[in-house]
Amino acid sequence: MILPAIVRLEDEPEPLRLVDMPVPEPGPGEILLRVLACGVCHTELDEIEGRTPPPELPVVLGHEVVGSVAAHGPGAGKFKIGERAGVAWIYSACGQCHWCRTGQENLCPHFRGTGRDANGGYAEYMVAPEAFVFRIPDAFSDVQAAPLLCAGAIGYRSLQLSGLRDGDSLGLTGFGASAHLVLKMVKHRFPATPVYVFSRTKEEQAFALELGAVWAGDTEDACPIKLDAIIDTTPAWRPIIYALGNLAPGGRLVINAIRKESRDQEELLGLDYPSHLWLEKEIKSVANVVRQDVHEFLALAAEIPILPEVQVYPLEDANRALAELKARKIRGAKVLVP
Repeated sequence: MILPAIVRLEDEPEPLRLVDMPVPEPGPGEILLRVLACGVCHTELDEIEGRTPPPELPVVLGHEVVGSVAAHGPGAGKFKIGERAGVAWIYSACGQCHWCRTGQENLCPHFRGTGRDANGGYAEYMVAPEAFVFRIPDAFSDVQAAPLLCAGAIGYRSLQLSGLRDGDSLGLTGFGASAHLVLKMVKHRFPATPVYVFSRTKEEQAFALELGAVWAGDTEDACPIKLDAIIDTTPAWRPIIYALGNLAPGGRLVINAIRKESRDQEELLGLDYPSHLWLEKEIKSVANVVRQDVHEFLALAAEIPILPEVQVYPLEDANRALAELKARKIRGAKVLVP
């Protein structure tokens, strides 16, 4: 038996319920994982609130999954029984389209997200295609590894897309699971780069300074300097306007969010071309991850090592973890343990 949390979109603020289900059987090329830990991501709120809804309900959420291999389906065997393995947001892609053949499987029109298009890791067991499962380095505990599979990997991709060079200045708008891992990464890879953090909460600002940011202020504050790159991880539109105003000429804003909440979308009507976009400023969005991002980031994180700050909850408290995430009660990453 498993006890997963099942999405019910109409039932906020308690959108998930625990139910008994049979242990799933791995199909051809799949493996069965006994879940050891699963991270909690803002994308789950996007699914629940309808910004990126699951195609079918009910569905088991969760796409930062660490488990031990419990069984192989026909044709699978890359992982040994009992070996730790991880599942990220990329559950599968077609492998045949132009995007897959050019190393951009994150843009595949048949991209499937774990915990949205297929059952995820808010559960005791889950199945996944072995080709899209990752070995977990020994450097991490189960709960430390879980946030690395999405918050870390998507932060890594965002940093790559920013074009940052050592000595450039970087801003981070929002300071949750992904941004705090980016800051740790930057301190190692770009030691001459000063990092400026924008957050709505004093707690996140203090946490950023504790981790090595040179300055922390509100998302609407003017930065002490104009920045070469900014990575935005917020769910809202309004911070985009202020981030563009804090960019230096030729600077790049990377938006690390699968969706933006629509309630303040009218704020974009205040976009002022001369102060926000002129002088060759750029805006770049991040779309999912490719498997290579996850492989490369896990290796880098083990080498440094990057050890995320985690808050651990029993699986039964998934609703509470999500409610706290929505309320910005965050220090690092939240992780569920069955």
